[in-house]
Amino acid sequence: MIDADPAALLGADGPFTHLLDGFAPRHQQQEMAAAVADAIDAGNTLVTEAGTGTGKTFAYLLPALLSGKKVVVSTGTRHLQDQLYHRDLPLVRQALDVPIRAALLKGRTNYLCRYRLQQHLAAGRFRSREQAAEATAIRDWTGRTRAGDIAELTGISEESRIWPLVTSNTDNCLGQECPDYTDCFLVRARRNAQAVDLLVVNHHLLFADMALRDSGFGELLPDAEAWIIDEAHQVPEIAGRFFGDTLSAHQLLGLARDTVAAQLTEAPDSATLRDLTAGLEKGVADLRLALGKGERRAAWSTLLGRSTATDALTALHDGLEALGSALAAEAGRGKGLESCARRTADCLSLLDQLGEEIDGAVRWVQTYNRGFVLNRTPLDIAEPLQQQMARYPGAWIFTSATLAVGDSFTHYTERLGLDHATTHRWESPFDFSRQALLYVPRRMPDPRDPEYGERLLAVARPLIEASGGRCFLLFTSHRALRDAAERLDGALDYPLLVQGDAPRAELLERFRALGNAVLLGTSSFWEGVDVRGEALSCVIIDKLPFAAPDDPVLQARSDALRAAGGNPFMDHHLPNAVIALKQGVGRLIRDVDDHGVLAICDPRLFSKSYGRRFLGSLPPMPVTRDEEKAISFFADVPGALADTGETA
Repeated sequence: MIDADPAALLGADGPFTHLLDGFAPRHQQQEMAAAVADAIDAGNTLVTEAGTGTGKTFAYLLPALLSGKKVVVSTGTRHLQDQLYHRDLPLVRQALDVPIRAALLKGRTNYLCRYRLQQHLAAGRFRSREQAAEATAIRDWTGRTRAGDIAELTGISEESRIWPLVTSNTDNCLGQECPDYTDCFLVRARRNAQAVDLLVVNHHLLFADMALRDSGFGELLPDAEAWIIDEAHQVPEIAGRFFGDTLSAHQLLGLARDTVAAQLTEAPDSATLRDLTAGLEKGVADLRLALGKGERRAAWSTLLGRSTATDALTALHDGLEALGSALAAEAGRGKGLESCARRTADCLSLLDQLGEEIDGAVRWVQTYNRGFVLNRTPLDIAEPLQQQMARYPGAWIFTSATLAVGDSFTHYTERLGLDHATTHRWESPFDFSRQALLYVPRRMPDPRDPEYGERLLAVARPLIEASGGRCFLLFTSHRALRDAAERLDGALDYPLLVQGDAPRAELLERFRALGNAVLLGTSSFWEGVDVRGEALSCVIIDKLPFAAPDDPVLQARSDALRAAGGNPFMDHHLPNAVIALKQGVGRLIRDVDDHGVLAICDPRLFSKSYGRRFLGSLPPMPVTRDEEKAISFFADVPGALADTGETA
């Protein structure tokens, strides 16, 4: 079987025909499998776009497992990681019927830390009775779990504030100094990862490992002969984050919390430590207050150039310095205090580094309702990424449903320095000409018009009624989402689900279960969301997803492109928006039996010359500007398509 042709295995006479109900050969999937096999065999770099429904997971897993080489597969999220490992991989292994060792490895915050659980149980400082009960439930589960993966404990929400208390991160892990090191779930998972043929990770872990190796630490992931990067459209943003520097309110408050826990158990007589820890918490709160209200991304100079913010930043620095001195004096009394002393010194050093401006990087601040992140991000990630890839010689396969603009991969490959890569693109095997209709309403105002939101909902309501709910409204900003949520509250005959009211997974579960709901979402619902069947029959997109023009990273990249003689809009903004739109469009048709209407309400699709770039990158589907034709689609799919008389 190792010598088998992966494309043939995905054919009509292959094992998947018998293993999977409804499996049908797709030439796109077979061609992709052959291309991946060639790349792995030759040790080349391959960039592929495979439209929705291609079955790209099987198309790369089959040649990976047949190659006889050690392979690392990286996915975009932990959810996709679990899906690939627990659902897709067992099917492929069953089809091949060969002994292949595989493992799943997540970041350290996904594994229970025995030491931190016991430390917080001993301190007994929980925010509520509910949190204390959750800690007890976790303690009981510790005796039953083998992997220690917190995803197993479904009875506690993944949003619960208990998890940061009972898991470790790179800051607070004691490593080999930990008294529970020999029984550490994370250490066990990493040892397993070194001994397998195929390892499944996620992008955050992959790039965290690269960053750690670059600093002389780490080696979390094994050396491999092939690296497969799924959901590769996420790589530029994630890589930029890990190749830069960040310091967050969450990190600082976690340090304060752990210092209190260590002080209570290792130095209960130290009132000075308690006072200085309270001072650090106040310093974080004061800086957040000085950064202004609301959630936004802004240049460092915009937010920290004001005297109040500068004073708050100086006070935070002084508070960290004082706490560090006190912890250094007490560090010999316990491993917890020793760890907190090291972390305080690291935070202080990072704060000093972030205060320095360097060429080729942009400093910026992101604020949340209760927190902030101080950032320094490299403008060019191609060079550091190529340096990392050179450390891992072998095949590199980048794949996603959205990487190309039209038929060109130039924007993506240039950004990552993949000029030498082979590229392939396959259209979705779904019949969009029969299954979908693109509706671009007439008489929409300019997206900057104050009445745009009201007009958008006037367009949306008839579609929602015609589809019987079963609709996503996707927005390009949180402000537009909140405005629509207020206007639609109590105005629909269907359940209304709004991003932010519950965790994303819970909202999606409710959407599927209700069968007639209307869901309002922003960026996190534009990708990685799979709702098959009639529960989702209409996707309405408010505007073309251009990034906010005042985004500090975007502004800095625009300035750099302009200085180099480029065109920031055509070379960067437009390609990014095209790829983002393709992600949103991909929510509608998820199976061969799905059908629905895609409404893109932005008039620039037809009023601007660049609208053709967007239309040319979408699946080939009929297009109409007539509301009645869009509404009739839901009642009579074949007839509605035949009557449009228009093409994209």
